[in-house]
Amino acid sequence: MSHLTVPKTFKLYIGGKFPRSESGRVYEVVTAKGDFLANAAKASRKDARDAVVAARSAVPGWSSATGYNRGQVLYRIAELLEGRRAQFVDEIRRSEGVSESAASAQVDAAIDVWVWYAGWADKYVQVAGNGNPVSGPYFNVSTPEPTGVVAVIAPQESSLLGLVSVVAPALVSGNTVVVIASEAAPLSAISLGEVLATSDVPGGVVNILTGSAAEIGPWLASHADVNAFDLAGAGDLDWVDLQIAAAETLKRVLPPEAGIPAPSVERVTFFTETKTVWHTKGLI
Repeated sequence: MSHLTVPKTFKLYIGGKFPRSESGRVYEVVTAKGDFLANAAKASRKDARDAVVAARSAVPGWSSATGYNRGQVLYRIAELLEGRRAQFVDEIRRSEGVSESAASAQVDAAIDVWVWYAGWADKYVQVAGNGNPVSGPYFNVSTPEPTGVVAVIAPQESSLLGLVSVVAPALVSGNTVVVIASEAAPLSAISLGEVLATSDVPGGVVNILTGSAAEIGPWLASHADVNAFDLAGAGDLDWVDLQIAAAETLKRVLPPEAGIPAPSVERVTFFTETKTVWHTKGLI
């Protein structure tokens, strides 16, 4: 008996759900040789706004979780990604036109990134915080706190590893994320959304948009409810204008960089704000 093929529908990932673009727009995703792969949702300004609303609503719950619990959640993502390894290898191989070994290496590296950042979730505060020397009978302690909603333009040349390398560090400290995936190779990004939806990541903590970064980026840069902007994958865009737009609402902006960002504690602490608390020693 013949089997009916059921093509996969690639949608957005917003608030823990998989909506189509409110505009109804899609665009063709093709292989490196130009062969058709799938239709992906082309996110609009309204989709970006919906993603920011979802991210903002998720901030209190995610930021109030302990670092240990956030680390467990990030490690769970790595576990599920490992379990669906074959699917991601196939998607990367077809969409990026690379060999199976190269696709396997990218998936392995993405899993390692999740594990690396999971390990820092309950440790980065000791590195970024400090007990400050002051004159008088006081304790003076500085500690990092999440900045809030972080918008991200993922590296465009990598469908999975680039995305993971910029999303994971923002999550470590308790931020929530709205990320624009690789426009040319978005399939693994939405499949990652399926991993997130079936893990312990609360809805709204990560929101994934597919489509044109040049179109969506300016709306996120100027959105007053976005607290920071990572321009990692904006090197081919007019990113200076994005930086200017972000500055008008006092966003913290991380400029573009060549290639895929390597794991670093600095990417975690960049999206934090330092709170300093004074406390008396004994009775005065």
